Amino acid sequence: MNSSTLQPLPFSPSIAARQVAKAAAFVALGLGAAASHGAGIRLEDDRGTTVELQAPAKRIVSLMPSLTETVCALDACDRLVGIDRHANWPASVKGLPQVGGIDDANVERILALKPDLVLLRPRSRAAEPLERLGLKVLALDAKTHADMRRVMETVARATGRPGAGEAYWRKLDAGLDAARARVPAGWQGRRVYFEVHGGMAAASESSFIGETLARLDLGNAVPGTLGPFPKMSPEFVVRANPDVLMVSALGEISAMASRPGWSAMSAIQRGRVCSFASARFDLMMRPGPRLDEAADAIVGCLASLGEPRP
Repeated sequence: MNSSTLQPLPFSPSIAARQVAKAAAFVALGLGAAASHGAGIRLEDDRGTTVELQAPAKRIVSLMPSLTETVCALDACDRLVGIDRHANWPASVKGLPQVGGIDDANVERILALKPDLVLLRPRSRAAEPLERLGLKVLALDAKTHADMRRVMETVARATGRPGAGEAYWRKLDAGLDAARARVPAGWQGRRVYFEVHGGMAAASESSFIGETLARLDLGNAVPGTLGPFPKMSPEFVVRANPDVLMVSALGEISAMASRPGWSAMSAIQRGRVCSFASARFDLMMRPGPRLDEAADAIVGCLASLGEPRP
């Protein structure tokens, strides 16, 4: 066949349009994939700072026990390379290098661990020097149940598992509902005084502990208007006259009875005191993935006290 036998195909506007559309879609698909690959993981922390990771974090330093627990709860414990001195759950983290705490983190030691992400609280003094050294810092803080849900999903996204945080929160939410169903009928609506910081303060209605009490259909002797963990005077508690006291086992009932006016409180007189061992009290004070265990501990203690008398 010679060239004279070749005839040009008749021009068809509809065919040409389809070809252009296919080409444009192909180019757009390529550019979209490239943009997605280049963007990596984009997160906003609780300082309002945008943190961009090129890939899911593989080497994580955590400067908060609750954040350490969250990483592990999301099946990423093997990515932790350093923790703060107070982290103690799960037991496997105890063998990791400790790099200080919220106020005295050892920046040099953190840098030596070569993390691709550091988790800490917004007011941590280590954030600025770590960022100046080029490290990625994600500042997260959970003061409410809603915060805990958001933090879990943010950590999940940082580790390349979007949706895992939401799934874990649904599990915790179901656990809270199950715990509420086990609260003895006589305790429902009763007022709790939850003591923290060695008796210097208490968990109010606006704290995450207060939210847990509310989910269990329990009242709170400390109003949320005073702040999440207000300092309390012995006189305030006497006037509030709560139905039950919840404290760390470090505080003895006899010592509480010696506080001004406390011996006259019905909770002291009737032995309505929930005293939690140190490890158990730790988990109750941490806004993290063991929230359902904290609720179980509260319900378990109330059940052990028996039905309250009028």
